[in-house]
Amino acid sequence: MQYYYRRNTVPVRIAQPRNLSSLNGKDEVALEQDAERKIGWLLKLLFAGTATVIGYQFFPYMGDNLIQQSVSLLHVKDPLFKRMGASRLARFAMDDERRMKVVEMGGAQELLNMLEGAKDDRTRKEALKALSALSRSGQAAEALHNAGAIAIISSTPDSSEDVEVEKYKASLLQRFQDLKYDVLP
Repeated sequence: MQYYYRRNTVPVRIAQPRNLSSLNGKDEVALEQDAERKIGWLLKLLFAGTATVIGYQFFPYMGDNLIQQSVSLLHVKDPLFKRMGASRLARFAMDDERRMKVVEMGGAQELLNMLEGAKDDRTRKEALKALSALSRSGQAAEALHNAGAIAIISSTPDSSEDVEVEKYKASLLQRFQDLKYDVLP
């Protein structure tokens, strides 16, 4: 059916949509469900492909680069970034090889500098936690001792709020004592 109306005395034809479909309502629902299912699979494949590409982009940053980035975070002035770097280093220090890699990259010295300059208990706790993880290796503990770790750890202020600071501090000093290094009283 066509409708006309006058606009500025020129007849204009308005098109009306026609229902040319001979399908009934059940067929339409089935077609819609099929289309939704296909679009859903397409979106899932698109997501999986994107996640794979992103994974391959970040994979090279694992290992040495990630340890180096964590050590670099210890150079930042913001205590939050220092805590994040120390926390990452504590997680990386799983075996002697990785512990020594952290020491070789300067992470042990930076953790000691972080501990020495820490103004809050959370920062001290993360530094002590990372140092404790590093000291599980005999070579790393020796490198810490040579860097003056005993004096820095001994001079760390006691915490009245965080018990873990005292626990890590005592654990580190005990580790150095077990390794026959001179521990200051």
